[in-house]
Amino acid sequence: MNKSKRPFTKSKRSFRRRLPPIQSGDRVDYRNMSLISRFISEQGKILSRRVNRVTLKQQRLITIAIKQARILSLLPFLNNQKQFER
Repeated sequence: MNKSKRPFTKSKRSFRRRLPPIQSGDRVDYRNMSLISRFISEQGKILSRRVNRVTLKQQRLITIAIKQARILSLLPFLNNQKQFER
């Protein structure tokens, strides 16, 4: 058997590399609402690292910033708009 020839080769698909959600110049801070709001779901939950595609260090900074913004009433703890639209 000749192992060098593979009958089932993967096709070389070109893919677009996704840009990182946090640039090097961005400050992760509770006042930076345009940045923080990208990492919150429709219900007001903090999205996971897998969904956000950020590093562990960045996720910790995002989480702290979101919690500070919630305490200072810049962000809601919950977003229950769908319950009242009936």
